[in-house]
Amino acid sequence: MNWVEAIGYLGTGLTIASTAMSTMIPLRVVSILASVAVMTYGLLTGSMPVVLTEAIQIPFNAWRLYQMVRLVRDVKRAAGGDLSLDWLRPFGESRRVAAGAVLFRKGDPAGEMFLIESGRFRIEELDLDIRPGAIVGELGMLSPGNLRTGTLVCTEPGIVLGVAYADVKQLYYQNPEFGFSFLKLTSERLFQAAQAAPARAPAGTDVI
Repeated sequence: MNWVEAIGYLGTGLTIASTAMSTMIPLRVVSILASVAVMTYGLLTGSMPVVLTEAIQIPFNAWRLYQMVRLVRDVKRAAGGDLSLDWLRPFGESRRVAAGAVLFRKGDPAGEMFLIESGRFRIEELDLDIRPGAIVGELGMLSPGNLRTGTLVCTEPGIVLGVAYADVKQLYYQNPEFGFSFLKLTSERLFQAAQAAPARAPAGTDVI
């Protein structure tokens, strides 16, 4: 076996290794290395179809790797103190909401969470105002049966960014680091809500 064949076998080995990986960042890195090795082998052997195939795959894998690394970095920064969820914007869909509209009711099936971009909203059960920059509806992904835990009403016309739970779950399962950071972020929001609850409770009411 000469060194040209060794490069070809290296590319094959890396390709097989990438298919056995369950997390996206290592998979993308190994896939890029495999493509480089296979493309080099194709150039040395004059196999242009192989070179063309790998040349097309490298930019796609590199772009997806960049997106995932940026996402994990932004979530870690948010979990470290900045609880803005602006990093969700590329994964959601904006919609306009009229005053008086109900986005969801307590007990409804939950399938997405919302980032408030403008306008004002209120959680009726808590008489709690939700302002631009806040996230709402994420707890439905964690609640038993994926049911809404409150009713969200629009009090002033605005725009919300809806992000499907399916997209969040896909990112969660594809990258454990993202999943851990997202759980930490959600936990911090739960603690914030628990700390704010005594201030909203009527005098003489026990708060659990």
